Amino acid sequence: MLRLILVGGFVILFLIFTIPVMLAEYIIGKFNPRLKSTSSLAIVNWAFRVIRVLAGATVDYVGLENVPSDTPVLYVGNHRSYFDIVLTYPKVARPTGYIAKKNMAKVPLLSTWMRNLHCLFLDRNDIKAGMKTILKAIDYVQSGISICIFPEGTRGKAEGELLPFHEASFKIAAKSGCPIVPITIVNSAGIWENHLPFIKKAHVVIEYGKPVFINELPKEQQKQLAPYFQSLIKQTHAKISI
Repeated sequence: MLRLILVGGFVILFLIFTIPVMLAEYIIGKFNPRLKSTSSLAIVNWAFRVIRVLAGATVDYVGLENVPSDTPVLYVGNHRSYFDIVLTYPKVARPTGYIAKKNMAKVPLLSTWMRNLHCLFLDRNDIKAGMKTILKAIDYVQSGISICIFPEGTRGKAEGELLPFHEASFKIAAKSGCPIVPITIVNSAGIWENHLPFIKKAHVVIEYGKPVFINELPKEQQKQLAPYFQSLIKQTHAKISI
């Protein structure tokens, strides 16, 4: 229970005490959007590192050298925990927007930081609105911002058992031409979801695969990107031992 109190307390205090910082970031963004993007990234990365320490999570990051630093990418990964974002975000090589559920846009203060970080809010029950979000993500990539999406659409219920990937997720790379970097996350649910409401120490492995360019895949695989990447991540998950 102590870890839950520490993490929860830190998040609340961070959101409250950074209200003046949000105002400063807003003003900076009016004159220098790139500086705002960089400074917001640094601030939130620091906060996420603190949360990881307070939660007692240890993480092995494998394959970070596979992530291009000179071009935006589309990260796609399996999803088991809210901590997936906390653990992966501090390792992004450039400003990166995560695609989140629409209801996250209603969370005061948190949603402001998410918007500062180019996060997009997806309504999966509204096809038209969902496509607008995907088109916005494509615009972001074309302007140099990476995007991270969890194609399952929600958190999986069992370790290693992936829900079907949504094909629309891959339109971001197909339309922008950016490489896709698969992320395999193992045991992130061991921090919290496996024993709600308690936060416990856990060892997590996050492996970054080599970037994949859609136009370099066989024609048949280009037509079925969702099952291709789901299989790739599932195979990687199966070979990782904790």
